[in-house]
Amino acid sequence: MLRRLYDWTMRLADHPHAMWALAVVAFIESSVFPIPPDVIMIPMILARPHRAWAIAGVALAASVIGGLLGYAIGALAYEQLGQPILESMGKADAMESFNAKFNDFGFWAVLTAGMTPFPYKVITIMSGWTGLPLGTFIATSILARGLRFFIVAALLWKYGAPIRDFIERRLGFMFILFVALLVAGFYVVRYL
Repeated sequence: MLRRLYDWTMRLADHPHAMWALAVVAFIESSVFPIPPDVIMIPMILARPHRAWAIAGVALAASVIGGLLGYAIGALAYEQLGQPILESMGKADAMESFNAKFNDFGFWAVLTAGMTPFPYKVITIMSGWTGLPLGTFIATSILARGLRFFIVAALLWKYGAPIRDFIERRLGFMFILFVALLVAGFYVVRYL
């Protein structure tokens, strides 16, 4: 089953509309969707390493624009949209105490969430809700997401064939590792 799923993902990554799919996932991941764009981006780069920089660029642009949607949700519609999203992640109760401290560390919060598996949408919504300066938010988002996506692209561009071979030979292990990291990310968001 994993082999069929992997093969399907690789075929999808090589599809002519794969860039649009990546853009949609990167956009909505920044404000509401729980699955990171890496799930599509990595197979796309493995399938076409010569397009690594373009793929990372699309992920960056769509993610930052999606981050602006998350910021707008926090700034303009926190009670209607932002709070339910954060409640679903178990973070709504901590918002009041966190609000006062967030803007002091806003640059670092956006940078950390943008580069790590921490759900970026939490920070985009909080940034809008707490009134983090929009310029700081945009600049930090570009820096963080750019580093994240272009480092992955560079590694896959340089070492893509051995990485692809490693993944294909250890598909079951890689799937378990991915699921474990995803669950750990949700656990960190919910309980920390």
